[in-house]
Amino acid sequence: MGHIAKQGRSSILNERSKSFSVDIVNMVKQNNDWRLNSLFQQVLRSATSIHANIRESEFAQSPADFISKLSIARKEANETMGWLEVLFESQSMSEAWFITLHQQCDELLSILTASIKTTKQNYNL
Repeated sequence: MGHIAKQGRSSILNERSKSFSVDIVNMVKQNNDWRLNSLFQQVLRSATSIHANIRESEFAQSPADFISKLSIARKEANETMGWLEVLFESQSMSEAWFITLHQQCDELLSILTASIKTTKQNYNL
């Protein structure tokens, strides 16, 4: 199974998801409105879960397990997109942060979707 984890996309996903998680943490640290803490905690949890699941996929026990971990990461990325939109549309985060984070998350979604599709094709799943 190690050969799946060492594919180029896994490294790209690992680096990009880690960078995205760090950016999310930095954005959340700028929140000064205690009334919004629960919303910022939601986006923090879902966004950092993307990276956690990608890291877990590196030690998947089978191609199906690999796909499962990436599918969970994709679901978390979709949830994160939703929270980012809520925070931006409620004027709770800057446009600059929104544009940067939304673009990063959208790119992660695309890479995750392509990786899942390719793995399914390669392993006839």
